[in-house]
Amino acid sequence: MVPWLQDPQEPFPPTAKALGQDSDAPGLLAAGGELTLWRLREAYSRGIFPWYGPGQPVLWWSPDPRMVLQTAHFKLSRSLRKTVARFARTPGCEIRVDRDPADTMRCCAGAQREGQNGTWIVPEMLEAYTGWNCVHGIETWVDGELAGGLYGISLGRMFFGESMFSRRSDGSKIALAALICLCREMSISWIDCQQNTKHLASMGAFEVTRDAFERHLAESVPQPAPQHWAFEPSLWQHLGLKSSD
Repeated sequence: MVPWLQDPQEPFPPTAKALGQDSDAPGLLAAGGELTLWRLREAYSRGIFPWYGPGQPVLWWSPDPRMVLQTAHFKLSRSLRKTVARFARTPGCEIRVDRDPADTMRCCAGAQREGQNGTWIVPEMLEAYTGWNCVHGIETWVDGELAGGLYGISLGRMFFGESMFSRRSDGSKIALAALICLCREMSISWIDCQQNTKHLASMGAFEVTRDAFERHLAESVPQPAPQHWAFEPSLWQHLGLKSSD
């Protein structure tokens, strides 16, 4: 039986109580409660995240294993390296950070994904995350038009990736490459990817145990959070890119 959170201040159960791989919903920890900023901060600090669809109660997850991308192990394929290098040196191409995180979320919510009908970024999630100053959006812009982007949550020296979207080829991949540069600049060594996908694995993400993930959170989340989220073209050097590439 999955616990139901009734009291607004009721703590989450131990993550070891989450449903196992032999269940119909592996990683499901609890249901109910509200998306208050207190609840969201408590959840992410412990590696728990909300994920549910329209008409469902809030469902809280703590999967084991957990997909992560260590920023030092980011794989930039030859073709993507050429794309990012061309983007970095082309006038009219820029990375914008926190232009409007709520709009970035709406773009992610409206993205069409293979094998999915609808979105888990429901209106109440949009409303709750919009008021949270830990939410950041990274966007790819080409000649004044939004080409792609992503958003996530930053706590201490940890970044929790949430969703991506593309309107042009490689739009979201360029945004991810920019995020890697930002994280390396700010000494953020892990990006939480939540679930295993071939796309993320191709870029260097891999699975770790829940215990390993929570140990990393215990070390990284209490650290001072970066105060300045902005992307400068010089940050492309973190990927070894130069104007001559």
